[in-house]
Amino acid sequence: MVTSSETNAVERLASVRARIARAAEDAGRSADAVTLVAVSKTFEAAAIQPVIDAGQRVFGENRVQEAKAKWPALRQTSPGPIELHLIGPLQSNKSLDAVQLFDVIETVDRVKIAEALAEAIVKAGRTPRLYVQVNTGAEPQKAGVLPEDADAFLAECRDRCGLAISGLMCIPPVEEMVSPHFALLAKIAARNGLPHLSMGMSADFELAIQLGATHVRVGSAIFGHR
Repeated sequence: MVTSSETNAVERLASVRARIARAAEDAGRSADAVTLVAVSKTFEAAAIQPVIDAGQRVFGENRVQEAKAKWPALRQTSPGPIELHLIGPLQSNKSLDAVQLFDVIETVDRVKIAEALAEAIVKAGRTPRLYVQVNTGAEPQKAGVLPEDADAFLAECRDRCGLAISGLMCIPPVEEMVSPHFALLAKIAARNGLPHLSMGMSADFELAIQLGATHVRVGSAIFGHR
């Protein structure tokens, strides 16, 4: 039996996809240039399955252990391949698990993590795409490399750790206008030749698309409030 909450999630997914397409069109971009990362953190498999059945294949999780508990089974029953993004902070002792489970790790933010990931990639024989998280608001309580340190950190990831970084991610301060933060992230990516920009969430993903986002992380607008 299909529940009302499952129907609502599928309807909200369709609405978000339509909004992404309109925002991309308004920005003179193809909707295919923007990947929707459905943020499924804290939701159980039963809530995620209808969204998979509706055709969504890219998901974001905050914690390695939570993802490890639910995604292997969901992947087995999925009618198509699932792409899983780690969008929460990574502890170095979870690096091997993260490399084995995730296809994209968006939260590389310090040398210790870069070194642990380099070692885990060798052990696992698997290379997820890696993004550096930039703390565009320089918030002391938030993870991420400071904007003024981003270029040097990217060089260190490449030259010292041998990592291929393919994108950047940010979470702007809640109380500030987001557009300057998105524009700053795009500027850092452009000067470092990085093609992927993960920015924009449920409240602001359309603006992020206007400013160049290639990935938007949308949770509550699909799954409802946690």
